[in-house]
Amino acid sequence: MTSPIWHPFTQHALQPDMTRVERAEGAYLFTNDGRRIVDAISSWWVVTHGHCHPALVDAAREQGGKLDQVIFAGHTHEPAERLGEALIKLAPDGLDKVFYSDSGSTAVEVALKMALGYWHHMGETRRQRIVVMENGYHGDTIGTMSVGERGVFNKPYAPLLFDVDVIPFPHPGKESETTHTFERLLAEHPGEIAALIVEPLVLGAGGMLMYKADVLKDLKRICEAHDVVFIADEVMTGWGRTGTLFACEQAGIAPDILCTSKGLTGGFLPLAATLCQQRFFDAHYSPDRSRMFFHSSSYTANPIACAVAFANTELWRTEPVQARVDALTVEQARQIKKFDGHPRFENLRQCGTIAALDVKVADQGYLSNIAPRLYQYFQDHGLLLRPLGNTVYVLPPYSITSEDLDDLYHVLSNAPDVLGL
Repeated sequence: MTSPIWHPFTQHALQPDMTRVERAEGAYLFTNDGRRIVDAISSWWVVTHGHCHPALVDAAREQGGKLDQVIFAGHTHEPAERLGEALIKLAPDGLDKVFYSDSGSTAVEVALKMALGYWHHMGETRRQRIVVMENGYHGDTIGTMSVGERGVFNKPYAPLLFDVDVIPFPHPGKESETTHTFERLLAEHPGEIAALIVEPLVLGAGGMLMYKADVLKDLKRICEAHDVVFIADEVMTGWGRTGTLFACEQAGIAPDILCTSKGLTGGFLPLAATLCQQRFFDAHYSPDRSRMFFHSSSYTANPIACAVAFANTELWRTEPVQARVDALTVEQARQIKKFDGHPRFENLRQCGTIAALDVKVADQGYLSNIAPRLYQYFQDHGLLLRPLGNTVYVLPPYSITSEDLDDLYHVLSNAPDVLGL
């Protein structure tokens, strides 16, 4: 019987059979046919501490017996309140309010609406332009596709997307082109640019592209000088992925608006939050009901998800999570160094717990024909690695062992010979 399921980012004509996973624990997935797979990409970058961490399981179980769901308009509950307070303490200084949603895409949509709503209610209605970074990816809703790289991800939907201004990715040695382009746009459109949105330090779906913290610091400085809202999309980069709790910390900056999801619940349940400065709340605060912030989802601040997310923040407070992140950062550096000078790999890079390299092939980019071959090769060797075209990245849970990483990188090093590259 053909399955009724339509899977995301999957070409069913080329991949008709899905891997059926029965259970998970730590860094491992277990299939119904008895295989163990190392989850080396944290199941799409969400699992931080490892699958089914007991503290997160207990939090979900306990909250599920108390309050499962309640409308968040006109109501509140303890898990949301406790989580909100914890997030403000953990986040960069100056972020005062927390708005909940249910995914990274919606967290970014909320941020964009906050920024535009702010300028509208402040009377600066000409500030409508959004500046983005080349190769960026912020989600798959209409707004987030609009502020992401135009191309294969969103070409069929081009008529729905709004125009944005683009600054170049800060390639090594060309960082000044990024900042100079941003300054030029501000000079050409005085009083029109509402916000800049970037993925701090690492562009995920764009190919795990990495840039220096100094660039992030310079972009924030320019935003401050021109009163432009600085939005940090930390959906993937947050919760230790880049080596610090949030990537912005490495630049010594605090964004005006910060988006978080994925690792917010340790990868246990869907939840997102958009953190912002008080001024964005104040701009919408009025006896005039037409000035309220018009955004919600039915499951905004779901109590079970909030309880699990709070348990995640407690893990960061009570367990040596940062030490695990630091150890994995060192281990990734050791592993990726083995490929230095390898004739079939290039562009070795690492940021915190994330390591990536490119396979040398003629057809590069997301639709490179090597991607499905590599994916199947890794599956055959008990590894969940999902290349971004010819880019192979390793982004595992912090519980992965050195032995598993040794095996993983050994399999990766043999890929060109086995696949005849």
